[in-house]
Amino acid sequence: MQRLWFKISAFLVLILPFFTEPAYCQQDKKTLAKADSLFQRQYYTEAFGLYEQILEEQQQYSPQMLLKMAYVKEGMRDYTGAMYYLHLFYTKEPSRSTLKKMEELAQAHRLQGYEYNDLQFFKTQFSKHYMLLLELMLLVAVVTVTIMFISWRKGHKFSQPFKIGFTLYLLFILYYINFLNLGNAGIIKNDYVAIMSAPSAGATWLATATQGHKVPITGERDIWYEIKWKGEKAFIRKNNLLELP
Repeated sequence: MQRLWFKISAFLVLILPFFTEPAYCQQDKKTLAKADSLFQRQYYTEAFGLYEQILEEQQQYSPQMLLKMAYVKEGMRDYTGAMYYLHLFYTKEPSRSTLKKMEELAQAHRLQGYEYNDLQFFKTQFSKHYMLLLELMLLVAVVTVTIMFISWRKGHKFSQPFKIGFTLYLLFILYYINFLNLGNAGIIKNDYVAIMSAPSAGATWLATATQGHKVPITGERDIWYEIKWKGEKAFIRKNNLLELP
């Protein structure tokens, strides 16, 4: 356990200086400064309360703040919270070192669902640049349509392959906006959670899970999430799962 705490501390010290703060209002800056001061003096619970207040009220956070929140939660043995804030940090600043940190934490506490590979890293990088890619594709479409209109006014005829290709390009943009899904996931946030074979309390019981495990979300039905549990289709009540953004 001491070695794990040492790794977490080293991770914080090495990675915090590389990130900058977002814009905060004057009151938030005061709250953030107070929280940072409490954290430095090792009043972790009090500091976390202020960080959480900023996150909930203003929906603003910096990578540093998320790492500190994850550190506090891990110290409290709240592995759901620790993994959640590490995930928020990772989606904001994707890096293999963060993946490795989450994997080590999961292995130390026998948590499932945190096995990462190149595909997972690609998905995160893709998600981070989703809007930029969309803006570029729309810009290309607008420029192409403008050029086509000008050429058409001058009497230019477009070939059939060009028309088909451009139509497919527009359809791809439509798919990109409305249907592209890289997969959702959630973290089990309670202990002694029933994993069921169907969305019903009377369904077959498959397993009893503890907090901290990460599972893919494949759908939802009323008060249930449809998930993958050890590769099999299963169901869990929504109030037992913390959905990851």
